[in-house]
Amino acid sequence: MSEGISTKRLVTRLGLLVVGMFGFGFLLVPIYDVMCDAFGINGKTRGAAYEGAGSVVDETRSIRVQFVSTKAEGMTWSFGPQANELVMHPGETREMIFTAHNPTDKPMVAQAIPSVAPSKAAAYFHKTECFCFTQQVLQPGERVEMPVRFIIDSALPGEVRRLTLAYTLFDVTERMAASLDLASMQHPD
Repeated sequence: MSEGISTKRLVTRLGLLVVGMFGFGFLLVPIYDVMCDAFGINGKTRGAAYEGAGSVVDETRSIRVQFVSTKAEGMTWSFGPQANELVMHPGETREMIFTAHNPTDKPMVAQAIPSVAPSKAAAYFHKTECFCFTQQVLQPGERVEMPVRFIIDSALPGEVRRLTLAYTLFDVTERMAASLDLASMQHPD
């Protein structure tokens, strides 16, 4: 009888362990986002709500902003900025246009994930408008210009003279197909 009780106790403990592991795995993404936001790591930047006090233009400094675009494995779109870099003053609002083209014969959905380097500068880089805030749906053969409007806070540490804004473009078509009903979105021939 004690062997049956110990087996039951073991199964219960293993079941609780599985539930705990699932819960921990489920919470990892929000925990990661909170930690990156709190510590400014992994190039996480603040979104459209920036109305910062550091928005006074500092014309005594110039910052070189480089733009990098990559595509995740399996992404067939062409994607990139209109220019590789620009020079600006902290506190100044600037814009860069990225272009994307869907060369396939099917509608596709993409999501761009941004990153800022050096990571200590991410807290001073504020996007006020960005194609990365939403998923992009492109029809077959469609080409689109997508702006990113941003401000570099004038409180940016003086030793930072160069920033890199990088985007990785991911194909999320399969994940979004059911909710967007992509088949009905195709243009009639």
